[in-house]
Amino acid sequence: MIKKKKMIVTGGNGRFAKVLKKKNKSYKIFFLDKDQLNILKINNIRRYFQKIKPDYLLHCAGLSAPMSLHDRDIDKSIKLNIIGTSNVVKVCSENKVKIIYFSTAYVYDGIKGNHSEKDPVRPLNNYAWSKLGGECAVQLYKNSLILRLMMCEKPFQHEYAFYDIKTNFLFHEEVAQILPKIIDETGILNVGGKLQTVYNFAKISNKRVKKISGKKIYPPNLSMNLRKLKQLI
Repeated sequence: MIKKKKMIVTGGNGRFAKVLKKKNKSYKIFFLDKDQLNILKINNIRRYFQKIKPDYLLHCAGLSAPMSLHDRDIDKSIKLNIIGTSNVVKVCSENKVKIIYFSTAYVYDGIKGNHSEKDPVRPLNNYAWSKLGGECAVQLYKNSLILRLMMCEKPFQHEYAFYDIKTNFLFHEEVAQILPKIIDETGILNVGGKLQTVYNFAKISNKRVKKISGKKIYPPNLSMNLRKLKQLI
C-alpha cells in the first residue's frame, strides 16, 4: 500500500478547505484553522511542522472578502496576507516543505485580457496588492507554486453578477479536482475555467442571479491565458 503524502492546509475552516475535505482522495490532510495555526506566530507554525512533518503546505489562510476591508483596515491586510504568508514561507524553507500559495488573477491589470504568467502585474486594488505582497515572499523560496486563481462557491452566492466583465471563474469543487494534477509544479500557474462573463458563470448554479454592470469597479477583461494549465490536466 502506497503511503499518502501529508499536507497542512492553512485556513482549514475556510470555504475552499471545506470543499477539499469532501473531495480529497490523494493526501493525508491536516486542516488547521486560525485558532490552531496562527500564521502571525512563527513558533506556532514551527510546532505543527515538527508534529506533522508535512510534505506540502497549501496556504489558504488570509484576508479576502469583502475586498473593501483591505481599504478600511490596511494593517490587518498587511499582517494576514503579507506578514503571515512570509512566516509560512520561512518555516517551509526551514523544513524543505513544498508550499502552494493561493493568489488571485486580480494582480493583472485586466485591460488587454489573456494574461500569461509572464505578463507584468498591476494589482487592481488593495486586496490584490496584499496578495502580490504574499507572492513576493513565496517567490524567494524555489520549492513553491503560486496559483493565480479565479474561484468562488457553488452555488454562486451573490444577488448580482457582472454582465460586462469577462473572467475564467471556477467553482471550488473544480479547483479541488485540478489540485493533485498540478501540485508538483513550481513557479507561477494561472488556474481558471471557460472564458465568460461573470453573469453567465453565475447562472450555471444560481438561476435567480441578476445582471449588473461592473465597468466602474473592474476593468473589462480579467481573462487569463491557460495554456500551461491545459498541458498539465
